[in-house]
Parts: sequence; structure tokens; C-alpha cells
Amino acid sequence: MEKTLITSGKTIDLAIEAALEQLGMDRDSVSVQVLQQAKAGFLGIGAQPAKVQVTYEAPDPVPEAPKVALSSASRSKPKAPAKKPEPKPEEAKPEAPKPQPKPEEAKPERKPEAPRAERKPERKPETPKAPREPKPEKKPAAPRTYAPAPAGSTEEKIEQFLKGLLEHMDSKAVPHCWQDSANTYKVDLVGEDLGYLIGRRGDTLDAIQHLANYTINRDVEGHIRINVDAECYREKREESLRRYARKKAQQVLKARRRTTLEPMNAYERHVIHAALQEMDNITTHSTGTEPNRRVVIEYVR
Repeated sequence: MEKTLITSGKTIDLAIEAALEQLGMDRDSVSVQVLQQAKAGFLGIGAQPAKVQVTYEAPDPVPEAPKVALSSASRSKPKAPAKKPEPKPEEAKPEAPKPQPKPEEAKPERKPEAPRAERKPERKPETPKAPREPKPEKKPAAPRTYAPAPAGSTEEKIEQFLKGLLEHMDSKAVPHCWQDSANTYKVDLVGEDLGYLIGRRGDTLDAIQHLANYTINRDVEGHIRINVDAECYREKREESLRRYARKKAQQVLKARRRTTLEPMNAYERHVIHAALQEMDNITTHSTGTEPNRRVVIEYVR
């Protein structure tokens, strides 16, 4: 059973966080619809908070067991038992003489029987069990090795630009670049405290990737695409989006009405469209303008 909750905050993100804190749910378990954008007003006059409507799935209520109505007889008070009339005293009658017991005949004594030997059930010889084979231990994944970028290559230009950018961000992460296809290059950021470079929902990582694409494409012929990743965040995010898309699509099939997801960037919207493109009775399209462009999941017959 779907339920909704409306919360407000200074920003849309704060309003969403307030709703998630009240429900005790994570971001992938709810659908968010923006009802009102935050307005600063003039000198504090006319300021309005942001309002969002959060839709979530709540368990159906368990029906209570019907109460058995008490009958009128059970509700009535128990009556006191009627007193029986006491018998009137009768004249004393002479008691008849009681027959005297006959002397018992002596019974022959029984000889005690010899105790019988108890027979124990014979146990069948147990067949020896085959020893269990030890389970193979999972070995930790070996660290990935990266080949050095050739001198003067596009890979070297990408690594040099990202090294300078990371130094300005006070990060000690090291970029490793390689060519994935004709016009696509992949970059792995390796080091410690990479969560700072990933940011909330990958916002910082997207910004680093955007700067790399904008800067490098000014100095190379044609157009290339640079994908920047850290700790396999892109792969994990894609799998999380696919699970989220399938869950929302099942809700749409059950309710037979469309739902609108929260704002996503172009990369995340593409993952949602690709995950549901072959699902029966489901169609998807995008609506709105950046940065509030969303994916709509709709039921079709």
C-alpha cells in the first residue's frame, strides 16, 4: 500500500532528508515529487521553504480477529441454587443386624519368579560417513595494475590535467588513464579517502569528469569522451539504479498508473531507460528541464 508524506526545508535536499529521517528509509526506497521550490524573498520578506511529497510503500494492515459476541445467557449473573427442603425427622427404626464377614480362606503363596534377562536390540553397524570437502577460501581480489601512459599521448595529457586538478583539491589520489575504444578513455582515481572525490550521489566525480572533457577536447582533434571513476562507483551506481527502476516499474504495473522519479542527470536517466526498455506494458520518457529533468515510468496496455 502506497503512502505519501509532505515535508519542507530550506532546500529540496533538506526537505527530502527530513522525510527520510521520519520514515527511517533510504533514498532508493521512496519516490520524490517537488511541490514548491524554495524562495529567498526580498530582505527576508516573502521567503518560502521548499516542499516535497515523498511516496513510499507501507505494509498492508493486518485485519483484527472478530470478537465473539457474548450470549445473553453468559452475560446474565449466575442465580443462587435453590435450597432443598430439609427432611422431617422420622421415628427411629431398629437397625438390622449386620452380617459378619466370613473368615478368608488361606491362599497358597506364589513362588517368586526368576527375573528374565532383558534383550537389548542389536545395533546395526554404522556406515562411515565420507569426510566433507573443505570449502575453498575466497582470495581477496588482486590490486589492478596499470600500464604507464605513452609519452605525448592523449592518456598522458588526461593524467597530467587530473593530477594538477587533484592537487588544487588537496587530494593525494593518483589518476590512471587508458583508451577503452576509438573515442572513449577511462580514468581510475586510486588512493585513500576517495569518498571526498565522489561526493553526494557522485556530484563531485561528475564535476571532475566534466572539467576533464571540456579541457582535453580543446587540444585534441575530433571529440573524445572521458569517463572518470573511483572505487568502481559508476558500476555500483548503475546496479543500484537498475534495481530502483525495476522496483518502481513493478509498482506501476500493480497500480496501473504512472510515476515520476526524482531529478537525475543525463547519464542516470540513460541507465533507467535502458533497464526498462524491454519490460512488457512499461514505457519511459523524460520530462522537465535541466537540472530538474526526470524520468516518467508509465503503464501501457
